Amino acid sequence: MSSHGHSTLSVSSVPSVVPDSEPVTLVANASQDRALGILQAQLKAGESDSELYKNKEIQFVGGEEESWSDDPINPRNWSLGKKWTMVLVVSLYAFVTPLASSMMAPGLPDIAEHYMIMNSTVVALTLSIFLLTFAFGPLIFGPLSEIFGRTWVFHISNIFFLAFNLGCAYAQNTGTLIGFRLLAGFVGSAPITVGGGTVSDLFSERDRASAMAVFTIGPLVAPVVGPIAGGFITETIGFKYVFVIIAGLCFLAGLFGIPFLRETYAPVIRLRRAKRSGDAERAIRELFPEYDNKLQRMWADMTRPFILLTRSLVCFVLSLYLALMYGIYYLMFTTFPQLFIGTYHFTTGTSGLAYIGLGLGFMSATVVGASVADRLYKSLARRNNGIAKPEMRIPALFFGSLFVPIGLFWYGWSAQAGLHWIMPIIGTAIFGFGTMTAYLPIQLYLVDTFTHAASATAAGSVFRSLLGFAFPLFGEQMFTRLGYGGGNSLLAGLGIVIGIPFPIWLYITGERVRARNKLSRQSVIYQVRI
Repeated sequence: MSSHGHSTLSVSSVPSVVPDSEPVTLVANASQDRALGILQAQLKAGESDSELYKNKEIQFVGGEEESWSDDPINPRNWSLGKKWTMVLVVSLYAFVTPLASSMMAPGLPDIAEHYMIMNSTVVALTLSIFLLTFAFGPLIFGPLSEIFGRTWVFHISNIFFLAFNLGCAYAQNTGTLIGFRLLAGFVGSAPITVGGGTVSDLFSERDRASAMAVFTIGPLVAPVVGPIAGGFITETIGFKYVFVIIAGLCFLAGLFGIPFLRETYAPVIRLRRAKRSGDAERAIRELFPEYDNKLQRMWADMTRPFILLTRSLVCFVLSLYLALMYGIYYLMFTTFPQLFIGTYHFTTGTSGLAYIGLGLGFMSATVVGASVADRLYKSLARRNNGIAKPEMRIPALFFGSLFVPIGLFWYGWSAQAGLHWIMPIIGTAIFGFGTMTAYLPIQLYLVDTFTHAASATAAGSVFRSLLGFAFPLFGEQMFTRLGYGGGNSLLAGLGIVIGIPFPIWLYITGERVRARNKLSRQSVIYQVRI
């Protein structure tokens, strides 16, 4: 675990939550061909949700010993320069996709005029349809990266993402535009899905904090930078060039990615070496011992998040709350042009600046909110004789949940009253702060609680992307009937109903609920050393 100040967290008894590539010990008493047959544990070790495999080595007959921990092909033994080159390239891939999800938002009025779209729901659909397939892409690309390797997923998805954005740029009608946005969302989910695993492949848990922070900057900043840039691009050279520029960024990412990206997923690296040495078929069979074939394994990985959503109340409600906040977030994206251009008379270019409030809220949450969450967590652990439990993440969730309705009330009623334009932007900043402050402990709680942690976070990702797709479709109608004050009060009320009482209930009863649920870990204990 990462350390802060003079305090450190070390794992006492906890399974792995992310794909890790520490070495494994295997001893073979037969020929080298037979050693390939015992690659099961070695290859399984890199799968998501598998246990950590640490500082062990594989021995072949005749005394020939190969230490994976010292092997030069082990990504963790690469030079620091090579590792950080990989991180920067992967981060560039992960920046472009969320940029594309929101960059067209300020240009929605121009898109409606160009394609003569009279229905506000269809206008919103051109933006939010991206998230519909973005929700399900990770269920495909995660397993694919574990079967064929991460690098191929990056390259192929980037090529298709470039092509689909060019298709959006030169779409002749509304249906074609929506179709290409649908396809772009699907392939665009790949870098976000695979990138975190790549960072985990390159760095051990104690060393990866800085690299993971760099990787997450893109998905955090891009949805805010996108509309700011998109507004001025639309105003000066037209909305079509929003998509052309995104395609250009894909091309730039490919120029760096094709020569510099190397495979980092340990099981695939070892499998490729096994193919070169012989008996590859047996090695492949050992890679997936629980399933008859790759499709069966993919199906298991795809369905597990839905099993967690339907069989765990904790996973369902936490994912629902995340989805609610994400849906409101994208609802703001589609209604900002109407508010700031229609009410406050911003130009298309300057309307993009209205998104700065959300960005400032997100960025402040990563500094202040994360610090508060970390202090609360460690303080509660110290009071419990140094034993931390997942429920000790919940006070930080409660803290963040308070700001979500406050921000929505502030934004809605200041816009309703026609106060100075800075007032609704301040409201969005408060909402953004609360959303990100609540997001972090929810993700950590899911990771700490469930045996299949990757599937638990995937369940939350699917749920929130679906509401991110759905909410913008009824936003304009809701605000037309209820006004900005009434509409945002309704959303704030939902945030209060879900985000306030449930964390309290979970903090009090969470340990008992986990003990009764077979999908939860039976023992999750962290020792906190001061």
